[in-house]
Amino acid sequence: MRPFDPHLLRAAPATRLPVAVLALLGGLGGIVAIAQAVAVAHLVVAVVEGHALLTPGLWVLALFAARGMLSGATELAAAHAGARVSGALREAAMRRWMTQTADERPAPSAMLTMATKGAAAVEPYVARYLPALVTAGVVPVLAVVAMLWVDWRSALIVIVTLPLLPLFAALIGKYTQRATAERWVETTMLAGHFADVVAGLPTLVAYGRGNHQVEQVRKVGDRHRSATMRTLRIAFLSSAALDLLATISVAMVAVAVGLRLANGHVSLLTGLMAILIAPEAYWPIRRVGQEFHAAADGAEAIDSLLADERERPWHAPAPETSSGLARAMMSGVTYTYPGQSAPAITHTTGVVRDGLTALTGPSGSGKSTLLEILAGARRPDSGRLEVPSTHLVSQRAFIAPMSVRANLELGNDASVDEMRTAMAATGFDDVVLSLPDGVRTSLGDNGFGLSAGQRARLVLTRAWLSGAAMVLLDEPTAHLDPASAADIRSAIVALSKRKPVVVVTHDDALAAAADHQWRVSARSPQRYEQEVTA
Repeated sequence: MRPFDPHLLRAAPATRLPVAVLALLGGLGGIVAIAQAVAVAHLVVAVVEGHALLTPGLWVLALFAARGMLSGATELAAAHAGARVSGALREAAMRRWMTQTADERPAPSAMLTMATKGAAAVEPYVARYLPALVTAGVVPVLAVVAMLWVDWRSALIVIVTLPLLPLFAALIGKYTQRATAERWVETTMLAGHFADVVAGLPTLVAYGRGNHQVEQVRKVGDRHRSATMRTLRIAFLSSAALDLLATISVAMVAVAVGLRLANGHVSLLTGLMAILIAPEAYWPIRRVGQEFHAAADGAEAIDSLLADERERPWHAPAPETSSGLARAMMSGVTYTYPGQSAPAITHTTGVVRDGLTALTGPSGSGKSTLLEILAGARRPDSGRLEVPSTHLVSQRAFIAPMSVRANLELGNDASVDEMRTAMAATGFDDVVLSLPDGVRTSLGDNGFGLSAGQRARLVLTRAWLSGAAMVLLDEPTAHLDPASAADIRSAIVALSKRKPVVVVTHDDALAAAADHQWRVSARSPQRYEQEVTA
């Protein structure tokens, strides 16, 4: 974890302007801070020696006002930059995950944590840590140059002691990085475990295991709490160490100037300027140390959000495509699930032709895996694959918690007439007529508010509206009553007249209606070999 990763600017171009504005404001703020110290010194000397106060007083007021305005502008720019960078990283990560296969993208719990808590943690990193980092790179150098011009003897003390602060900050930062990484792992585990428990809560309650999961969530939460407290303890101790070192360094300058001032070896103006400028050389580095702990989660989140970007191209390579051909071809395709030794499918060869192709066979023989490979959701280990654009309807098809119309419009730009035609073809128009607000009816999670048959018609209508060259369906008639299953079969056959359809099914009636059949058979519990027959 570096103080600043330039890869952030390359991966998310939207971050460049906000970071540049923060850098500019930080540099200007440093210049004004040193000028303010010089002006205050002149004002104090004018008071002591009885000179006119108007000119130095106006300079002090003007510089105070300028520093205040720059601070306000920095706060506004930092807040805007934090929100913009956080949103840009979240969008970039989600776009990348959507182009990756199921084996390449992170676990669902990790994606959830990175897209929510992780992206949100980037805001303090950008809004607080980066401005402090820029200021620390500019102001100490300006302060040393100013002190060399004002009093080189005091500047030598600063030059000798100043490198100790970033050295100690780097040593503490390495220790903080380990603690933050541990806490990030605990956060991901807590989020994933909690999401799994909530999703499976009805089943857990039905089997009397709800109270047991309460204890499990408590244990995971306690581990997260302990990791958080360890990180906070490090933050407080390290901030105290940096403050102590900076205070001692400034005190050394003040004592040296005081002794020389008492002996008449330095003027009051020079001594005051040296004493007032010296803290400006230390406080930016102290602030970096403080803000680093506050923004450590953001730095860890950026590493996680950009990890895959460093390892592979921005978009995962698409399967080799037969442009303009409404069919798919596989030759010698083999696929093994991550962590498994035996392949799920081995040396599979076949051609998807126009019409309806049914994949049949016993459960566990690799039918759904084969369908996901055709969809590009899984990348085969070997073999040749040529696939046009596809629309996959899985066994648990995605239905968003929004209106029926919005769900139908997902992934297509169909007109109202095209939507009516598709609904008539799938029988979903009768469903819409039965809904209280028609296509404006709002649905809950996973299509709550519709029956299983109605949900099947909705996702089949969306497949009908899709501009993809081929449609892939996984068990579309499973768990439906006989009447609904018959309607869905008729709609699938009608859809196959418009574009090739590949369907995984245990429905004998649907398989009998297919133009082509692939019989997928498992020959042994450890090794699967697919026989493709037409």
